[in-house]
Amino acid sequence: MKDVIQKETIFQHSIDAVWNAITNAEEISTWFIKTNFKAEKGFKYTFFPTEDKGCDTITGEIKNADPYTLIYTWQVENTTVETTVSWRLETVAEGTKLHLEHSGIADYKGETAIAMFESFSGGWDHCMTQLRDYLKK
Repeated sequence: MKDVIQKETIFQHSIDAVWNAITNAEEISTWFIKTNFKAEKGFKYTFFPTEDKGCDTITGEIKNADPYTLIYTWQVENTTVETTVSWRLETVAEGTKLHLEHSGIADYKGETAIAMFESFSGGWDHCMTQLRDYLKK
């Protein structure tokens, strides 16, 4: 089973616009999931499910929030597995290249690992679409 989801896309927006969209709680809550997120090392955040964006509650801790690199843990409610999500941004001629990596999924047991990998992978594809639509506004 693969353990790491990797997504890469280019946005025709400045690196600061993309960085703000993935690190500012108000912006994240608009295009992704309601959150109290702060891109500060050690901050413990929560993603809260809402009627229009149903999901389990997700909690974690910011491990790194250097300019244009964001790394945090990700734990789905009612599970004991902690995975890691990393976002890295770089300026390219077309705008900003975003590389997302979600790792540690093999720590789920058996068939649950496969189901979580598929769920997370599809979720991140949807996330990239939502982020693109948000940035276009």
